[in-house]
Amino acid sequence: MALATPTPLPFPQAEGRENPVQASSQDFVVDFAEQFSALQGKFIFCLDKNELAQNLQRLCGQNKWTKIYCGEKPLQSLLNPKTLHNDIATCEASVTSCEALVARTGSILLSSAQQGRVPSVYAPVHVCIASTSQLVYDIKDGLTRVKDKYKDALPSLLTLATGPSRTADIEKTLVVGVHGPKEVYCFVVDDGAA
Repeated sequence: MALATPTPLPFPQAEGRENPVQASSQDFVVDFAEQFSALQGKFIFCLDKNELAQNLQRLCGQNKWTKIYCGEKPLQSLLNPKTLHNDIATCEASVTSCEALVARTGSILLSSAQQGRVPSVYAPVHVCIASTSQLVYDIKDGLTRVKDKYKDALPSLLTLATGPSRTADIEKTLVVGVHGPKEVYCFVVDDGAA
């Protein structure tokens, strides 16, 4: 019944106005990197796809990952085929793409159109691969991008990942990795569009 008769907006004159938080004068890449890193995310900027592949291989080697879950064919080509692992429950890391990167909050906008929610939440380490053209300033901009991309066939799930999972429920002590990944890496490759 509540959906049939929605509650009117309390401040209709505020609807559709400009965002009160304006983009800074610096590059969105810098904004995102600062916010993402402040939230314990690990940011890696790559000049091109070759540098991306080298840095990703180096990260996998340094961490000795032999079981990497990745359901996206274009991203699988960046990984050593011997490390690809089909079971999310026993993987050491997952690699995904994203819909957008939100510079203001340091968030990764994910949808079910990629690999669903499971790889970015269930694996102990989440590695996101994005390009500079996917950077937007605010969440509203990211949602608009998704709406424009998918039109009337919106993905069934949109979610924001903002750094590693954390909670302070246990005696007000911050604990990382309780409800999701303990580490989150974001590789951003320059595609010349930013």
